[in-house]
Amino acid sequence: MSLEELLGVLKNQNRDDDNLHLVRRAFDFAARAHRGQYRISGEAFIQHPLHVARVVSELEMDIISVVAALCHDLLEDTDVERQELVLEFGEEVAQIVEGVTKLSRIDFKSKEEQQAENLRKMFLAMAEDLRVIIIKLADRLHNMRTLGCVPKTKQQQKSRETLDIYAPLAHRLGMFRVKMEL
Repeated sequence: MSLEELLGVLKNQNRDDDNLHLVRRAFDFAARAHRGQYRISGEAFIQHPLHVARVVSELEMDIISVVAALCHDLLEDTDVERQELVLEFGEEVAQIVEGVTKLSRIDFKSKEEQQAENLRKMFLAMAEDLRVIIIKLADRLHNMRTLGCVPKTKQQQKSRETLDIYAPLAHRLGMFRVKMEL
């Protein structure tokens, strides 16, 4: 996946060139921050936010969502601080990225349906901006697409979480293509 492929998807949606410039800036910023980081598969870490941003763009979300998707792991996995995001991309992007980071910290251990329902409700309540959940779903979708690289026990744990939490959440939001792939 390349930045040009992402921009191609956005151009096909007749996005404003100024907005595409913002996407380029976000990619460059995230690529610098993730430099030297690799996924378990061995690919450069920047590929993950690029894929997440592509899912978000294919859902025809706004440019702010695409920018936030490119930056979604910065607070959690790099030295970038919230204030840097505010200075670079504004408060709105920083709030979305911070929301995704907070959701990433929820620990899913229970297999009981009632607990899963409570967690889905907590997800919705925690996210003041629905774009946070959509980016989190796109993040999980890409992680599930690349799950073959992690140990079998982690594959099973992530798959159970996905079936119990994320797929029903995508269904509840009317994201049926995402739900079916999850």
